[in-house]
Amino acid sequence: MKKIIRIVLLCLLGILVIGTFVYLWKKAQPKELVYEIVQPSVQTISKKTVATGKIEPRNEVEIKPQISGIISEIYKDPGDGVKEGDVIALIKVIPEMTTLNSAESRVNVAKIDYEQADTDFRRAEKLFDAKVLSKEEFEKTSVTYFKAKEELQNATDNLEIVRDGIAKRSGEFSNTKIRSTISGTILDIPIKVGNSVILANNFNDGTTIATVADMSDMIFRGNVDESEVGRIHAGMPIVLSIGALQDMTFDARLEYVSPKGTEENGAVTFEIKAAARIPDSVIIRSGYSANAEIILSQRNNVLTVPEGCVEMVADSAFVYSLDSAASKGDKQVFSRIPVTVGLSDGINIEITGGISPEMKLRGMLKEAM
Repeated sequence: MKKIIRIVLLCLLGILVIGTFVYLWKKAQPKELVYEIVQPSVQTISKKTVATGKIEPRNEVEIKPQISGIISEIYKDPGDGVKEGDVIALIKVIPEMTTLNSAESRVNVAKIDYEQADTDFRRAEKLFDAKVLSKEEFEKTSVTYFKAKEELQNATDNLEIVRDGIAKRSGEFSNTKIRSTISGTILDIPIKVGNSVILANNFNDGTTIATVADMSDMIFRGNVDESEVGRIHAGMPIVLSIGALQDMTFDARLEYVSPKGTEENGAVTFEIKAAARIPDSVIIRSGYSANAEIILSQRNNVLTVPEGCVEMVADSAFVYSLDSAASKGDKQVFSRIPVTVGLSDGINIEITGGISPEMKLRGMLKEAM
């Protein structure tokens, strides 16, 4: 019995050893590689660069007051359309006491001078009519009278402007009425009723009453890396993709490339501007982020293959053509063919010579046998 058990164990050990050698032998055999087979195709191929930026109006104007005071009325809201000259807000003037006192004093002095000049003029007029006063003396008295009258009117107007912000004889030309300087859409009104505002001067930009822009004329403003800026120029076509409007693209034309770069995070970029053609049916808001695809070069109706089919060796390029006669079953046999290549878009590459459209080429590795 023990002898039988020993024989069985030896047989099992022998089978295990033989199986191990068979397994290792199979693993050592070269695997048959199966590749996808592709054919050259005729298509348009282009090389592009992408610039990131935003959409904004070409003309965006900040409306500033020409007089200091307090906002008493606001007649418009953000998003409203305005025409040039439309009143956006009204300012109530808070006069400075020293200036007000000076203006009142000037009026009082002007009244005294006017009353005296009026008395002299009436006296001279009677003497002139009685032929007692010469014409020359009468004309001098008349000039003095009219000067005093005009000075009183100017002093009164100045007092009204200091006190009320407008002179009565100025009519509609009031500094207290803040008007739009362009036709467009109000983007923002950063002030509220009761806010104090100051006029623009040499030491201060002044308070912004509203921001108005012409939304019918939009531009793309973005940045291009220094490695690409040498290949772009004004007049090139651009395709815009706006993040807020998915599945929609818009045509644009490059108008400006900055002559000076800006360094940011170690990279130098150049500002570009492009005129966007936005249909009237599409609502665009200022500040939308957008990407601009700039076509650097393009080839139409050329023979192309997937870039993975081309093997680059130094300055030479090769493809592998399927040898149908030598290939049997899953065994694929390829012959190496030199080719000349042209433009590449990163996916497909132009083939300018070396192959024909009917050839079958080795593509990407499909599976291992």
